[in-house]
Amino acid sequence: MARSNNDFVDISSSADVNKVYSKDRRYQQPKKKNKGTARRVIVLVLSTVMLLVGSGLVFYYNVLDSMNFKELEPSATQPTSSKTSESTSVSITPGGATLLSSDNVLNILLFGKDYTESKDDHGRSDTTILLSIDNVHKKLKLTSFQRDTYVAIPGYGDNKINSAFSFGGERLSIDTIETNFGVKVDKYATVDFDSFREIIGILGGVDIELNIEEIEYINAQIDVNDQLDRTSFLKYDPNKETQVMHLDGYQALWYARDRGEENLGGNPNYTFSGDDWDRTQRQRKLIDTVLKDLRAKASLTELVVIANKIGPLVTTNLKKGDITFLISNMLTYLGYDMVDLSLPTQGNWRYSHSDDGQSIIEITDWNNVRSDVAKFIYEDTVSGSNKSSSAN
Repeated sequence: MARSNNDFVDISSSADVNKVYSKDRRYQQPKKKNKGTARRVIVLVLSTVMLLVGSGLVFYYNVLDSMNFKELEPSATQPTSSKTSESTSVSITPGGATLLSSDNVLNILLFGKDYTESKDDHGRSDTTILLSIDNVHKKLKLTSFQRDTYVAIPGYGDNKINSAFSFGGERLSIDTIETNFGVKVDKYATVDFDSFREIIGILGGVDIELNIEEIEYINAQIDVNDQLDRTSFLKYDPNKETQVMHLDGYQALWYARDRGEENLGGNPNYTFSGDDWDRTQRQRKLIDTVLKDLRAKASLTELVVIANKIGPLVTTNLKKGDITFLISNMLTYLGYDMVDLSLPTQGNWRYSHSDDGQSIIEITDWNNVRSDVAKFIYEDTVSGSNKSSSAN
């Protein structure tokens, strides 16, 4: 449809503009000079503010559009959600019949996955961490799940917890966490190895305290994987047991994946102690370090810029409204204390083997584990027996 000439005003030919800016004395009105000057200042200020706000909104909505949004299929298990209160029981029914949730706690499941061979390949979840933003107790809470933990995977029987991602991606992994641990997952966010390295690069790297064995592990992985054309060995003082090192994306990824190894790359000199408990502790420490660095350096404007760069690297079902809320409150969240928990909790598991011979972590008391995670995330808003708590 053709636009009518009455739909706009050509201000370049407006007589009013000439009255304001022309040097022709015919347009001067001395008696109203002060009032006209004030009006011009107000118009100029308002125009500038509108320009800045408009540009900011355009940039901000570009940030939201940059996010790699992927909604999940509805859950096949359809468990009932139970809001926490002072009378809530933490004796969760096996099978995910009831899930704990709270309007004041946002649970986001974070996945770090390896490479995929096709669009239909989900890959494997190398990392599974539940981030809980607790606005009641002003805390950020990280709950790690050991990937060899033997659990019930809906529709697939019993298997290691990280197998759920291979079988059905984020949807099945969330269903598995909810079914076995009784806590509702609100949202998810996923990055692969390449994205993780890019994110660390966008943040300018990370300064983190490492011990000598951790440093040598990173250097060994760089060596056996021929990555010297993309990164470098860490230089360190062998006389210091621990020291702060600046890690780039490649180095940080090896740190986050470090769970020790014997004869790495077939080299008997590359033998390192450690297990999956150490690996998940390193992952939580890395997240804590990055957030502390952002807390010390970043303004809200800088956080928006960072979010714009990181957005395309993250797959999530956080919607625009969710992201708007999180970014606008990010400086508040960065001020929260960070605490962490590793599951299963101490005294409630043992090393064992599955029927097909896999080495697994077998949970020996599910009620205590569910109680521990409920108490950790929701604290005094839940009640019930709780034999132990391994929160750090």
